[in-house]
Amino acid sequence: MKVVVFFILFIFFSGPVFGQSAYSTKSKKAVKHYEEAQLLLKQRRINEAIKELNNALEKDNNFIEAHLRLAFSYELIREINAQQYHLEQIVKIDPNTGKYRNVYYSLGKIYFNKGLYEKSREQLDRLDAFGIDNKRIREDVTRLNENLEFALQNIQRPIDIAPKPMPDILNSFPLQYFPVLTADGNTIIYTVRLGVKFHDDENIVISEKDEQGNWGKPISISPNINSQFNEGTCTISADGRTLIFTTCEGRKSYGSCDLYISEKTGDEWSAPVNLGKNVNSRSWDSQPALSADGRKLFFVSDRGGGYGKRDIWLSVKDGNNIWQKAVNLGPAVNTKEDEVSPFIHVNGTTLFFASRGFPGFGGFDLYKSELFDTVWQEPENLGYPLNTHEDQVSLFVSTNGKNGYYSFERKWQTDESQSFLYEFEFPASGILENRSIYLTGNIYDEETGKPLDANIELYNLGDDRPVAIFTSDPVSGKYFSILNEKGNIVLYIDREGYLFQSQSFVVDVEQGNFIAKDIYLKPIKKGSKVRLNNIFFEFNSAKLTEESKTELYKIVGFLVDNPSTKITISGHTDDQGTEDYNMKLSEKRAKAVYDFLINEGINPEFLTYIGFGESQPLISKTDEESRKMNRRIEFSVDEL
Repeated sequence: MKVVVFFILFIFFSGPVFGQSAYSTKSKKAVKHYEEAQLLLKQRRINEAIKELNNALEKDNNFIEAHLRLAFSYELIREINAQQYHLEQIVKIDPNTGKYRNVYYSLGKIYFNKGLYEKSREQLDRLDAFGIDNKRIREDVTRLNENLEFALQNIQRPIDIAPKPMPDILNSFPLQYFPVLTADGNTIIYTVRLGVKFHDDENIVISEKDEQGNWGKPISISPNINSQFNEGTCTISADGRTLIFTTCEGRKSYGSCDLYISEKTGDEWSAPVNLGKNVNSRSWDSQPALSADGRKLFFVSDRGGGYGKRDIWLSVKDGNNIWQKAVNLGPAVNTKEDEVSPFIHVNGTTLFFASRGFPGFGGFDLYKSELFDTVWQEPENLGYPLNTHEDQVSLFVSTNGKNGYYSFERKWQTDESQSFLYEFEFPASGILENRSIYLTGNIYDEETGKPLDANIELYNLGDDRPVAIFTSDPVSGKYFSILNEKGNIVLYIDREGYLFQSQSFVVDVEQGNFIAKDIYLKPIKKGSKVRLNNIFFEFNSAKLTEESKTELYKIVGFLVDNPSTKITISGHTDDQGTEDYNMKLSEKRAKAVYDFLINEGINPEFLTYIGFGESQPLISKTDEESRKMNRRIEFSVDEL
């Protein structure tokens, strides 16, 4: 059941206050216990006051003021069921008077937050019949009625999902929450609490799937990250190599809670570094969400300058890899209530978050907002049964948009609770307007098989537009990138001392989850050769197409970086046409590349070109795919 702070204050009720004698009971003994309780309440000795009020009810169970003060007292210690009982007793004793009209308001809130929507509406209707003379209550009742209308309508059209707890091996702590996964879905990282109370130690744990797809036992993510202090909510980059997390004490900070960053090399996480004053403030900063490329950071803060209590903020990393001053995400997403637990999908355009400020089923509901151009659209409630009257927070959606993960929490005493990790599959219609797949693989030295760290660039072949720039891991050679668009994508890999490599592939985000390509780089030495996979000519012509320019400029860059290297450009055709025609065409095409390089300032003394026609096929087959492979431009190293 949600812990809710109600507006039941002494002034909301028109019953007698301490020192008055016009009570609803004639029992002097009941009044004596009641007035003793009033003194105790003034001294904040709540448990003792509760005992005296119960003594008063033993003398007269129809003593309305005693029930009223007991409801108030139980609210203070967040015993909502007991509060509800005594409010219901007041309604039974005196159902037709407006003297205690705000009892109906309080019951309406309790029922709403328990998901008893019809009963809630009944109480609010009774309150409305008596009239509402308090502006704050009137505003809250208006919002409650909006939520009731939404809940009653939308609970009748549930989305087709069946949330279920994740395996017991992951739900093995007293509390676990805020799960995040790497884009390949093989690693999960989440926060755990080693006890059931709010002040118990928090740590970040990690679990990985084995070859059979089973989750392994969660372990501490790293001794460099977890400490004797609390390490809270975190976010992981799509490639699993950048972690940003929350710490509220024990590390150098700007405020009550700050965000820290750690980078992974091989299997080791670096010592965390505070993200600085452009991100962190003197206020509470937490619940980070990192974009797939690691350049946008969404997070939650209660700093000034927002629209409500806790808002979602955004910091962007500039071209010098400096986090810029955080800005509020704006009124399209933030309300006067709390917005928490943002998650930006790897597609870069769908933001998921939890809020109390939009129409919903009660407490925190999960919403999504789409980014069109630079404008966040009106948030959409994700629906029942994903959202219920309970708090739903920390949604994570898989790369392909088919699976969701979240934490479900039930508070059952003042500072104690239970929480578990849940998962589900979205309906076939999905939840994302923009889907994603990922590209992954390893980079090796072709001769030794040693993993290499290399510079990697992705381009859209259609318009020579860079899609992503990143590096492979220096220990494992692994690389990883999200692909959010359809079309012909070119992958370039280069490293000092090696010939650059290019690969191309057609991306259709609707058709698959990932593309895997291992790359073997050739050391630069005499005789080494590389195929240029993305140089194209018009049909039966030596005229270069626009799509070739990206690769042609890569050759220019290679020769500028290696100014003493001499190369030979060779042209090759398939077996269609005469040998003489093919020989001449291959030579003309090689010369076209040669001429382009000279026009770009490359010294012709370092260039040679030659045509081989159809004499050096890569594949002896005569099908169209094989012929396509045989039509190519290569260059080989002549001198260093």
